[in-house]
Amino acid sequence: MSLEKKIRAAEKALEFVETGMKIGLGSGSTANEFIKLLSLKIKEGFDIEGVVTSQDTENLAKESNIPLTSLQEAKSLDITIDGTDEVDSNLSLIKGGGGALLREKIVAYNSEKLIIIADDSKKVDKLGNFKLPVEVSIYESSATNLNIIRKLEEVGYYGSSSIRKSENTNFITDSGNYIYDFSLGSIEEPYIVDQLLNSIPGVIGHGLFIDLADIVIIANEESVEILSK
Repeated sequence: MSLEKKIRAAEKALEFVETGMKIGLGSGSTANEFIKLLSLKIKEGFDIEGVVTSQDTENLAKESNIPLTSLQEAKSLDITIDGTDEVDSNLSLIKGGGGALLREKIVAYNSEKLIIIADDSKKVDKLGNFKLPVEVSIYESSATNLNIIRKLEEVGYYGSSSIRKSENTNFITDSGNYIYDFSLGSIEEPYIVDQLLNSIPGVIGHGLFIDLADIVIIANEESVEILSK
C-alpha cells in the first residue's frame, strides 16, 4: 500500500472519531497512520482514550501522547480502527500478517464498531491468497500444527504450513505464542474454517475475522470506497 493511500484511508476513518470516545488502536503500518492523525486531534482538544493491540502500537501511542487505558478499565470500546491483509464482499477478513492477531481480535470483539482501513489491493473475491496465520501454544506446537492440517484436509483444504520466523528463530507473539502460516488457496467457506480452528486444542487464535468488521474503508488512487453491513 502506498503511503498516500494509507493516509487517505486513515483520514476517512478519523471522521468517525468523536471526543469522549474510547478507541481500540490497531497494529500495522496503516493503523500507525491513523494513530499519528489521532494524536493531532488530541492536540486540538479531543478527549480520547486508547486501548492498544500490540507492543509496537503501545510504543507509538505513547510517543504520540495518546492517553491509554485497558479493556478492564474501559469495559467496552466505542470503535476500533485497524488494518487488514484481505477483505471480501462479506467484510470477512484475514489479519495477522504483523503477528498481533490475538490481541486485535480481543479488542475488536469488545468494540461497538470495528472500522477497517486498507487499500484496494486488499479487496478480494475470496479470502485465501494471503496465508492464514494461526497462533498456537508453544507447548507441543508441532503436534497442534499436524492436527490443524489433518482437520483442514477433512473439510477439503489441502495446503501447507510453515512456522513464522524472525531473524532465523521462531517468531514469538506479544502473548508468548508461535504462529503457523497456512497456504490454503481460496477459502470457500470461512465460517467452517473458523469453527474448525476454534475447536482444536492448542490453537490460541487465528487470522479469520468473521462477522466482526462493521465498516471497511478502501483507498484507491484518487478516492475512498466505504463498505458496510
